[in-house]
Amino acid sequence: MATDVVPTESPTNTSPAPPAPRERTAEQIITAARTAPPSSLFAWGLSLVFGLLLWASFPPLDVGPLGFLALVPLLMLVRTEQRPWWTYPASYVGGLLGYLALFQWMRLGDPTMYVAWVAVSVYVAAYVPLFVWLCRTAVLRYRVPLVLAAPVLWTGLEFLRSHLLTGCPWYLLGHTSYRWLELLQIADVTGALGVTFLVVLSSALLASLVPSGVYAALRLVPADVDAGFAVRTPSPTASWIAVGATIAVFAATLTYGFVRRSQATWTKEDAKPGPRVALVQGNFPASVGAYSPQQVTAIKRTHWRLMGLAMKHATTTGERPDLFVWPEAMFPYPPVLEVDPNVTDERLAELTPDVPAEWWRQADARFELERFAAQSNAAVVVGVNAYVAEPDKVANFNSAAFVHPSTGYAGRYDKMHRVPFGEYVPLKDELPFLASFTPYGFGFGIEEGDRPWAFEYGEWRIAPVICFESTVPGLVRRVVRETEKDGRPVDLLVTLSNDGWFHGSAGLDQHLVTSAFRCVETRTPMACAVNTGISAFIDGDGAIVEPDLFLDADGKGRKTSTDATTGRWHRQLNALVQHEVPLDGRTSLYVRYGDWFGIACLASVLFAVMAALVPRRKTAVA
Repeated sequence: MATDVVPTESPTNTSPAPPAPRERTAEQIITAARTAPPSSLFAWGLSLVFGLLLWASFPPLDVGPLGFLALVPLLMLVRTEQRPWWTYPASYVGGLLGYLALFQWMRLGDPTMYVAWVAVSVYVAAYVPLFVWLCRTAVLRYRVPLVLAAPVLWTGLEFLRSHLLTGCPWYLLGHTSYRWLELLQIADVTGALGVTFLVVLSSALLASLVPSGVYAALRLVPADVDAGFAVRTPSPTASWIAVGATIAVFAATLTYGFVRRSQATWTKEDAKPGPRVALVQGNFPASVGAYSPQQVTAIKRTHWRLMGLAMKHATTTGERPDLFVWPEAMFPYPPVLEVDPNVTDERLAELTPDVPAEWWRQADARFELERFAAQSNAAVVVGVNAYVAEPDKVANFNSAAFVHPSTGYAGRYDKMHRVPFGEYVPLKDELPFLASFTPYGFGFGIEEGDRPWAFEYGEWRIAPVICFESTVPGLVRRVVRETEKDGRPVDLLVTLSNDGWFHGSAGLDQHLVTSAFRCVETRTPMACAVNTGISAFIDGDGAIVEPDLFLDADGKGRKTSTDATTGRWHRQLNALVQHEVPLDGRTSLYVRYGDWFGIACLASVLFAVMAALVPRRKTAVA
């Protein structure tokens, strides 16, 4: 009998089924992307590219358009959601290398200046990671558009370093655009920082448009993380708004620049003729220590010979100079000596036992300067050493003396902005060891001048500044404001400088470029007489103009201020540079209202610092 087979059910699996995966929220995905460690190699590379672009934007390479790209590598790091520790040291190292290359000319003056060179570079580079930190906080945490956060924060930090610790207003990003004259004109409203704002705005726009896929290709985000979540990317609408706003800002700025430059034409036509100024440029490299008697004689003879070339040229052309300008410290001896009326001869003997009292009364320096002016039949501004005997001390000043051809010595201007460790040692009484950072020793130092000064000659009023004072925006503004007379500002700024310390380096170029911004800010032309060069004239638009006359006193046949092959300004030569200065009758909002723009940006920086210190709300990661 057949057996029936009864089908049975398959055994049941008693193990529980795996749970369905939960979908993570966008916030959780972003948080996970932040915590995933990306490769640091390319981020270090971007920081080094930033340093390279920074250096290349300024002299000696002087490729100004690179300034509009310089911050793009740093701002790419700002957009990444990850918070790797190496972002800040990488950006600092990139900035440090760039600034070390830019400030390298500082070391040429004396071996002790290597310390100052490194110290300045270390200090200025510290602003770079601070900028990255604040920018990342604004963009990633508070959703501020990159095209707004970056220019405001960088400009505010440049304003801060231009004033903190006596200020370092060198190598502002806006200085890279000194050739784009229409863009520069906004400086008479905002100061040079307005140009910086525009340069950084360009970098911010370009960086915001970099696709997230580029980050993945550069391994700036982990391979297993969606770059779309790991990089802050604006929406298409926000990108178009950023592009349109940037174009509008540039269009408005350039329109303003064209209008202001056109106003200069009819203003100069209606103005009285400007003075014909002759800049007397010797070639005497500077070094630590007093000049020997032979050197003093050679310096004065050379400058007097150069004045003679100008007078000889005038006999054939009729272009007689109205004013001669000698550079800083080119009349080293005898010094200009002055005695307070309350100081007796007995007190002089106590103050200066090695200097007879009658020497203070002889005024030898004045007589010699008056002879220069009388024989040239022109006014003379000369860089001198001045000593003033006061009841309690003898004060030493770095000064510019003015001499009238008919009435003689008319007074002097004393330098107000001293160079730390070059002209004085800050806190040397409280911290005596700081004197070791200057080659001059503990007892070295000049006194600070107390006010600007304007000299009058004919129909013109002339205000001097000395050396690096021409790079300090607030000081030049003060000179123009406080020397105003009867509602009329000075006609001409003259800079007396001894750049022979820097041996023809790029520091000479940058000194001149930075001075050009002072002319736009104040709408006042400037004549720069510089030992070893670069002596030049700058008009009220900030244009460094070709002079009417360039006489090469070294017999090498140079007829213009620049080399025809390289385009670089001539330097390290004896020369006579002469030009009829075009006066400028335009007014300046910057002179009236000062650094309102920089202060507003600095306020944003301080607000950003406080916002960054607010504790972050913790988010759980799935």
